[in-house]
Amino acid sequence: MGQGWTSLRTMMAYSVATNRREAVASAKIRLGSTEALKWYRLDDGVMGGRSSTQHTTEGGALTFAGMLDTRGGGFTSVRADFAGGLKGDALRVRFRGDGKTYKVLLSNGQGGGPWSNNPSWQHDLPTKLGEEQSVILPLSEFLPSFGGQRSRSHAGSLNPRDMAQVGFMLSLYLSDGSPNPEKTFVQKGTAAGFRLEILGVEET
Repeated sequence: MGQGWTSLRTMMAYSVATNRREAVASAKIRLGSTEALKWYRLDDGVMGGRSSTQHTTEGGALTFAGMLDTRGGGFTSVRADFAGGLKGDALRVRFRGDGKTYKVLLSNGQGGGPWSNNPSWQHDLPTKLGEEQSVILPLSEFLPSFGGQRSRSHAGSLNPRDMAQVGFMLSLYLSDGSPNPEKTFVQKGTAAGFRLEILGVEET
């Protein structure tokens, strides 16, 4: 009962609108016709979880960090809206991570869920501890997802022109819906810190 009430209070106090107002701009991350994307946090507090996200910018890059708590939750993310859709065939992402496997998200920005026609398109982003990396993620390889599970009702690839939101997530699940292994995530039943520096994102 105590844990249930705590989760309920957390969920009721969680404000996505406040998170959006506190968004931070990152000049080195530009998509569509948006010059500097404004990033806001969205973590499992929206459903009563206890994970926390901090996001800051320095030198135009974005740092996505915080505490992932698997006890009653299991995801943290930062997201940003952009205008004009995507015109390329892939995203080039430069980053420095902590050895965990994150995900890159794309969507039309209209929200989703099991009864929605608006999936989150996801691509895994494995990282190496302390190493700067650069990868190209073909849009054709992004997988449709609802609530961390692969959507089987959306055949084919995403439509680049419909995309209006990008995000980075650390989650219990990989983009294909399989569990994120503890060695690249967080040990079950515990909480642990995470840190991903996003140095640049661009279309190719």
